[in-house]
Amino acid sequence: MAFKTRITEMLGIEHPIVQGGMQGVGYAELASAVSNAGGLGTLTALTQPSPAALRDEIERCKSMTSKPFAVNITVLPTILPPDYKGYAQAALDAGIKIIETAGTQEVREIWEMVKPHGVKILHKCTAVRHALSAEKHGCDIISIDGFECAGHPGEDDIPGLILIPSAADKVKIPMLASGGIGDGRGLVAALALGAEGINMGTRFCATKEAPIHDNVKAKYVENDERGTNLIFRKFKNTARVGKNSVSDEVVRISANPDAVFEDIKHLVAGAVGRELLASGDLDKGIFWAGMVQGLIHDIPTCQELIDRIIGDAEAIVKQRFGGMLA
Repeated sequence: MAFKTRITEMLGIEHPIVQGGMQGVGYAELASAVSNAGGLGTLTALTQPSPAALRDEIERCKSMTSKPFAVNITVLPTILPPDYKGYAQAALDAGIKIIETAGTQEVREIWEMVKPHGVKILHKCTAVRHALSAEKHGCDIISIDGFECAGHPGEDDIPGLILIPSAADKVKIPMLASGGIGDGRGLVAALALGAEGINMGTRFCATKEAPIHDNVKAKYVENDERGTNLIFRKFKNTARVGKNSVSDEVVRISANPDAVFEDIKHLVAGAVGRELLASGDLDKGIFWAGMVQGLIHDIPTCQELIDRIIGDAEAIVKQRFGGMLA
């Protein structure tokens, strides 16, 4: 069976399961596989070197799936900002109707740009106040990311078990739960807490179609729920990454009260992170990973993973819960 929610209806997908945008991972191979399996795959715009390259990647993804997929545009503070509007225009020119956004308030310029073209905007937040602001400014779907998530969990440290229902109490538009979700139990829990679907990143990295080295996928299986490090805390830009020798060194250096970002810059540079994903050399840089590593025990295809999640969720609702009702 399939779970029908406002998310599935709004996005035109079979299952309420979204693959979030991930730098260095969100290529056509993964996005098309997720969409073909009934979820929503996502291409990551800034993984491409230019808006023109994004247009080519969108066309490549279209050749691999006839089902809906999204484009992620994440706006972050940087010395040399990418051409965010150029990437958004490339997505519009290619006929993309779903855009996932995240980042600073400047992302509102992207919303204003794409909204008149009938694009559904899915915005990732780490706080209820940010979700309410996104709703107020016309976003269609909120992805609320608990403290367990990979990437940037914000600075409030609120785990999903509290954050999801807190947001559901106040946000009226459909909501995806993100962070710490990797199986059917997580889907059922998310629905029970008030979300209408789930957004997964780390779990989709540990699939056959994820375009990263097998050594990295094996590390997701090897690491348990304790296998992450929080970095950049002292710089008010907290990030959760996989535990390895490099992220351990970043934590060690950052513990020095006099440490500055320049002391760790060479360890966390995007270029070395991309090299890690491609080469499988886990001592090369850092890689994004959430606490959900503790629930990752194999490397299935996206079809196998989504089928398993839906099957397990159905069994929980029909059998386990049904058996508990007196």
